Formats: sequence, C-alpha cells, structure tokens
Amino acid sequence: MIEELVRLDTELFIYLNNLGTETWDGFWMFYTTKFNWIPFYALLAYLMYKRLNTKMFLLTLLVVALMITFTDQITNLFKKVLVVRLRPCHNGDIDGLYRLVKEYCGGKYGYFSGHASNSMAVAVFTSLMLRSKYKYIPLVLIPWAMAMGYSRIYIGVHYPLDVVSGMLFGAFSGFLFYKFDRYLQARFQLK
Repeated sequence: MIEELVRLDTELFIYLNNLGTETWDGFWMFYTTKFNWIPFYALLAYLMYKRLNTKMFLLTLLVVALMITFTDQITNLFKKVLVVRLRPCHNGDIDGLYRLVKEYCGGKYGYFSGHASNSMAVAVFTSLMLRSKYKYIPLVLIPWAMAMGYSRIYIGVHYPLDVVSGMLFGAFSGFLFYKFDRYLQARFQLK
C-alpha cells in the first residue's frame, strides 16, 4: 500500500514537474523565494494592525511568530526523524526524469514541505482574522499558498504528497493558532 502510494506520488511529481518550461522558470523561482514576499507579509501585517489596537496587534504578531516556529519545527521533525523521505533531487532512481530548476535543492529529506505548511498557515490564520472586514481575502490567500506549494514541485524539490501534507498541516496550524490568538485577545482585552 505505502509502496504503491510512493510510486504514484513519484509518477505525479515527474509529470507535473515536466510541465515546466524555461520560459516560466524565472517566475517560479521568484515565487518560491520567501524573501521576495516580505512586502506582501508587511501588507498583511498592516491590515491586521488596522483591525486591532497596538497592544493586541503586538500580541497577534507574537502568535504568528510562534505559529511559524511551530510549523517549521514540526516540519523538521517529520523530515529528519519521523518519515525521512529523500527529496526528488537526492533520489538516484529518478535522475534525468525531471527538471531541477535551481542548483541547490535543500536538505537530503523533504517530507513534508515547510514552504507549503508555512504559507498555508499564514493564509488560513490571516483569512480567519481578516474575513469579517475583507470577506474575499481567502480567495486571494488560499490560492497564493497553493501556488507556493506547487512552486516546490515545479522547481523539483518536493513530491506532491510532501506539498499536500504540508498544506494540510499548515491549514491545521493556522486554524489552531487563530483560536489561540482569539483566546489571548479575549483574555487580555479585559485587562
């Protein structure tokens, strides 16, 4: 059962990755680079700031930092201890069957995708926080996070199952930390 799932995942990776062309490589490399999204994150932070007072905004920023740390550390736990699945670029069985868009593909193990989990956590958390004021924000943030996950397949560093698992964990984390933030906001708002 597991072997069949891994085989199908590998075949889907090869198919999706080979849909890419040199024409789009630059776009997806730009898209997948976390540093390039700093202005976008600043805009999301500004929208949150407008919704909250300064004290509550700082508390929310702390919760977001905890959420990103949590998703990052759980991702590393899965990659290095619990699952230990080679990234496509370290899997000699598929050499030459896919496109590796960048020179360095990351660490040896890749299950599950930290990019996918972090971006989906941010998308879900922010969508829940801002939906009352910006009802269409999930229609921007969820596809943005999904495209971030796809970018990891496109550039050749994650299998689809790595990405889907990362997105599911990220969505769970975003929801969990949103609830935690609401609890803290209610508790400290009264003081």
